[in-house]
Amino acid sequence: MANHKSALKHARQDELKRLRNKKLKTRIKKVTKDVRLSGDESQKSNALNRLNIAKSVIDKAAKKGAIHRKTASRKISRLSKVVDVIST
Repeated sequence: MANHKSALKHARQDELKRLRNKKLKTRIKKVTKDVRLSGDESQKSNALNRLNIAKSVIDKAAKKGAIHRKTASRKISRLSKVVDVIST
């Protein structure tokens, strides 16, 4: 464990960041799963609504630094492909 006051503070901040990132990543997994499962229902409007929610969640996570911006872009692209297959 850290000994200096500043190192202790940094350790506390790191723990909060870890928990925040974990929460955001879990949320990404849930919305991604929702989009993929909406593809099974083959309802175009429902899938598009869930895709828009997923895009928002993923972009916010990238903005806050929980995931890399290119990772976010890749996830959104792959989800869009899934929805496009449903739409056709």
